[in-house]
Amino acid sequence: MSLVAVSGLLGPALAQIAREIDASFDALLPLAGDQRDRLVEAMRYAAIGGGKRMRPLLLAATAGLFGADRTSAIRAGTAIEAIHVYSLIHDDLPCMDDDAMRHGKPTVHKAFDEATAVLAGDALHAFAFEVLSDPAMSGDPFVRIELVRTLATASGMDGMAGGQMMDIAAEEGGFDLQTVTRLQQLKTGALLGAAVEMGAILGRLPVEGRTPLRGYARDIGLAFQIADDLLDAEGDEQAAGKALRKDAAAGKETFLSLLGAARAREQARMLVDQAIAHLSQFGPEADLLREIARFIIERDR
Repeated sequence: MSLVAVSGLLGPALAQIAREIDASFDALLPLAGDQRDRLVEAMRYAAIGGGKRMRPLLLAATAGLFGADRTSAIRAGTAIEAIHVYSLIHDDLPCMDDDAMRHGKPTVHKAFDEATAVLAGDALHAFAFEVLSDPAMSGDPFVRIELVRTLATASGMDGMAGGQMMDIAAEEGGFDLQTVTRLQQLKTGALLGAAVEMGAILGRLPVEGRTPLRGYARDIGLAFQIADDLLDAEGDEQAAGKALRKDAAAGKETFLSLLGAARAREQARMLVDQAIAHLSQFGPEADLLREIARFIIERDR
């Protein structure tokens, strides 16, 4: 399903969050007016006008369940998207996946150069925590530090970076389904889970009340990766805006290679059904989260 063709609550929500996140990056990343401008231009090139904005949308939708301030949700969404964008910049480098296209345009190291790309990723990583720790994020320092800790944990060795390391090791083969599941829970699921968790933090939901939302996030994280595996094998490169068929070429064990396309697709649907079931205590106010779960396995990029 194309993003343009999405209907219901999700289509307008995706368009709105894209506008708000772009405007937030635009306001928070002004040119320096000196030799740093090339760095800032690279950061803006990567961060503005691309991507599904799924993580900020999850964060804002969760925060909205509990009446949290939209402006705070957009700032927190900007921070988590900065982490996601930095990871893509580094992931595209020749020393990692060596990709030339991202979101339908040249990757940062192609549009600028490798050194600038490394620094742009580094700077976006730091920028995320500048945003979260700024008093403009929240007047409550306990909220700010919980947001920082949540995103930091999801970004590091016990989250996305750890998953990326496992992904590199996956090229050597020999991974079983349990190991691939753990890999993807870290590489892809950790930031998606952090988005939901950060929305709950902004909504002042106590930790003991977050169990259903954590179950929802865990299940959509795995479904998201299965959908990515299917897109890599079966998708259209023009629609995806990036190179595909890379996992099989690298000899990586994935959900698709271990389960086969039919079983992988069935597993993704089951995970989405489970995710939606975790939201049973909520009424229509959680319909956007339900639509996001369904969209995950219907998207074409």
